[in-house]
Amino acid sequence: MIVTWSVNPFLFTLIIFLRNVDLLYLFFYSRTYIEMRYLLSILLFIHFSVILVSQNSWEIVANKIDANNYYGVTLANGVVGIVSSPEPLKVKDVVLNGAYDYYQRGRVSNILKTFNHVNMNLDIDGQRIGSKEIQNYRQTLDMKKAALTTSFDIGTKARVSSTMMSLRHLPYSALTIIEVTALKDITITPMSVIEAPNHLMDVRNYYAEIDRPHVKIPLLTSVGMSPSGRLKVAASNSFIFEEKHGSEPTIIHEDWDYNMHLAKFYKKIKAGEKYSFSIVSTTVSSAQYEDPHNEAERLTIFAMLEGKERLLRRHREAWVDIWKSDIEITGNPEITRDIRFALYHLYSFARAETSFSLSPMGLSGLGYNGHVFWDTELWMYPPLLTLHPDMARSLLEYRFERLEAAKQNAFSHGYKGAMFPWESSANGSEDTPVWALTGPFQHHITGCIGWAFWKYYEVTGDKQWLRDRGWPVLKEVATFWASRVERNGHGKYDINNVIGANEWQENIDNNAFTNGMAKTVLKYASLAALELGLTPDPDWNHVSDNIPILVFPDGTTKENSSYDGEIIKQADANLLAYPLNIVTDEKQIRKDLNYYLPKYAKDGPAMGTAILCVMYNRLGDTEKAASIFSDSYKPNEVPPFGVLSECAGGTNPYFATGAGGMLQAVLAGFGGLEIDKTGFTQRKTVLPKGWNSMIITGVGKDKKTFTVGK
Repeated sequence: MIVTWSVNPFLFTLIIFLRNVDLLYLFFYSRTYIEMRYLLSILLFIHFSVILVSQNSWEIVANKIDANNYYGVTLANGVVGIVSSPEPLKVKDVVLNGAYDYYQRGRVSNILKTFNHVNMNLDIDGQRIGSKEIQNYRQTLDMKKAALTTSFDIGTKARVSSTMMSLRHLPYSALTIIEVTALKDITITPMSVIEAPNHLMDVRNYYAEIDRPHVKIPLLTSVGMSPSGRLKVAASNSFIFEEKHGSEPTIIHEDWDYNMHLAKFYKKIKAGEKYSFSIVSTTVSSAQYEDPHNEAERLTIFAMLEGKERLLRRHREAWVDIWKSDIEITGNPEITRDIRFALYHLYSFARAETSFSLSPMGLSGLGYNGHVFWDTELWMYPPLLTLHPDMARSLLEYRFERLEAAKQNAFSHGYKGAMFPWESSANGSEDTPVWALTGPFQHHITGCIGWAFWKYYEVTGDKQWLRDRGWPVLKEVATFWASRVERNGHGKYDINNVIGANEWQENIDNNAFTNGMAKTVLKYASLAALELGLTPDPDWNHVSDNIPILVFPDGTTKENSSYDGEIIKQADANLLAYPLNIVTDEKQIRKDLNYYLPKYAKDGPAMGTAILCVMYNRLGDTEKAASIFSDSYKPNEVPPFGVLSECAGGTNPYFATGAGGMLQAVLAGFGGLEIDKTGFTQRKTVLPKGWNSMIITGVGKDKKTFTVGK
């Protein structure tokens, strides 16, 4: 992370410097006010310039890189995720959203790791450059531009800089810009490499050049089949040279083996010269296009002929628009940077005008098989709904397109309506490994999805969307819960044999969160019907009123009928206060917090404790909220960028669910924002010490600004 310079040592050093150049005499003995004022202006300008550089809240810097303790940062555009590597000019993984197949891991599908089409090799004077040959290795993520710059020195021969981005405006394409500055006369041999991961089958490598009077287009392409043969996957890339046509380097293709080939060129550079070129790379699958081979090449050609400057401009313009929705803590650039880091990841993993959803690890790798859980609707969705409803809508579209599969799932389990799977991938059927009982029993996800659909309507007021998308889902969700309850008498419409949010207790009855969410979405379905001028099923409100919320003898909310004070994995009963707003009495909220907070497992997932910040803020206990807020994500940061693991001391980043919880603590807790039928309201809150003010921009469909503090 960036280190903030201390004020006094800087000024002391500067004074010593001034003395050495005889400027101290001017400072202390000048008789003219103008000279004194001029010199003070210089001192202040230099001082605050250093502070601004050192406290840049838009950059994450890694300059102490240990390959054995390295967790990469992800560049993504909602479709293609590219994970950085500690090796120079390499990346660890390339993940393609929406493409799933079977890897023989738990007999369930997995999000597809596609060709690594952005790797490079570099020879200087015939010697291959690797980790042992470089010095001053540094990687900097510019969150504002969504670009990762890697720089290093190669002895006394050259300095190299590589800037990579997953292009926001081109969903399947990436851009890498390479700059080599010669310190001596050298010959460089850059190589663009496409490598196939081991699970891809029947890999075919191709190279072609399309020659036009004004340009030559080299195309390096690989095509393969997914593990089961269900999907075809393709990747292609091309060079962009800055030389005029006819003077660009000659490309040499080398086909090493079935899983790797490359295109390279030679270039002599004189001492003091800088040489720059770029590579555009595209990957698609038959999940997106019927003919991914040709489409990958077409999209690469398009990007190549757009040229570096146009690609950069359009990518940056897209991110400028995204960052119109931002959160800034004035007076605390470190916290601002942490918040923006979480926003950056959610923004990178989601994309408007699609039907792609979010897995707990986003596009950072194969964690949790890339499946879609409740993590999406309850944890990551609310910050996106608040700041980018267009992105949030894509997550709902994913569920809507799989409504029929959810109805089939309910039918298979003997229920009516729609029962959404605990783990969902391509077709919306249950994809939880058989050994995990969460698949058949963690039913609260169906409530979470209905809750998310109604919240979108509250934020946008889009009645046509409610008619076409929201109502069909809410109707089937309510029908499910009305059939799911066991009607054992007034106030005893029990929901038995489930797994709640606290997954460490299985096959329990009347779980607090499950029951609370069922009560909530049954009411929401009735409200949706009334909004559309329809008559809701009167049984929905009747069932909602009779689902119990259990309590201990002293009135503390009881997590389930058999709960007896065991350590819990994550938030469950406390979620009735937020986000469900079923428990609203402050004494009850505090009673539940005091009881359950000591029972949260230290190795539990990040989002569980983050959400408690909201409740402590509402109780006016700001410093307690601040302490929990810091503890909910700081121990989960792993080197060298501080990406979040699922649990403290974990090794499975990036945990986007944790980012969602952390951002809800900021928006709904310290920011006081609340979603209701009017869109957004703001509670009065007090900021922690060291937070001068909070500025939340781009909220909701009207892109409003909310502030807290000064």
